[in-house]
Amino acid sequence: MMVLSEAAGVDVRIRPDWQQQLASAISDPAELARLLQLDLSEVSHHFGARSLFPMRVPKHFVNLMEQGNPNDPLLLQVLPHAEEFHKAPGYSKDPLVEHDGAQPSLLHKYKSRVLVIFRGGCAINCRYCFRRHFPYQEHHFGAAERAQLIQYLEQHPEINEVILSGGDPLLATDPQLARLLEALEKLPQLTRIRIHSRLPVVIPARLTAELAQRLDQSRLQAILVLHTNHPNEIAPQLVKRLNVWREHQITLLNQSVLLKGINDQASILIELSEKLFEAGVLPYYLHQLDKVDGAHHFAVSDAEALALENALRSELPGFLVPKLVREIAGEASKTPLQLI
Repeated sequence: MMVLSEAAGVDVRIRPDWQQQLASAISDPAELARLLQLDLSEVSHHFGARSLFPMRVPKHFVNLMEQGNPNDPLLLQVLPHAEEFHKAPGYSKDPLVEHDGAQPSLLHKYKSRVLVIFRGGCAINCRYCFRRHFPYQEHHFGAAERAQLIQYLEQHPEINEVILSGGDPLLATDPQLARLLEALEKLPQLTRIRIHSRLPVVIPARLTAELAQRLDQSRLQAILVLHTNHPNEIAPQLVKRLNVWREHQITLLNQSVLLKGINDQASILIELSEKLFEAGVLPYYLHQLDKVDGAHHFAVSDAEALALENALRSELPGFLVPKLVREIAGEASKTPLQLI
């Protein structure tokens, strides 16, 4: 899309709406508190924790929060907290042992799937993120890395699925994603491409019809895995965009993280599953918290987690009960909690 700049007399390219929203994301906790009409005396002592992990939250997500409520479940996911300074036993900067991979930007943890750190940044910085300490500056993905990925896949014919992760892979533009897709489509061993993203939840406009159409045209089956933790995150704008992607034959799944004080109640998780299904999204995983430094205050005990899972099974049909799992470093797949 092009417009004429009257001041300069030249054409100026306008960024897509989702990129404009990304650029206007809030990074100052005091500004966020003012927008939500919070009492600064209740929250300002937490603001220093952004030195450990920057705050970033798009305005769409802020608009879903309750005014004047310092315990809003969406706010608690993004607002820095003084507890992040406390060191907890068993927690580390690299709980899944990913930081020192032999091939930058590529994680071959599962036999038939390879995970690509396609983009290092995120549209939102969730305080519990297991990659909050990940050295993204060492994991650039450009033309050279794309060539390395293709070469690696050619050397590993057992891989039939590529998973785009990050950061957030949907920070890449539609043309950037199309270039990667074109390269992957040339490998006959591949059958699926999977995109893991929280970006559509916090900026629904990222789900462009153009990208959906390109994925629909691909011979590879496309899967979008959202990251939604609370039913309040499923806004009408998101549902509208998801409907378009469903029309383009894209499978929609969701994964959540079990978080203390946010979604650790059966009624909340039940509502989340119901609202996801109404939007055409199947619950996929419910993750136990990865033990990353700075996130211990979000932890829910295994006993509580299993009790919640049992409550979901008693209230919901099986296809709406997400698998309760934990990721264990070095394991070939996610581990169902009851098997631990």
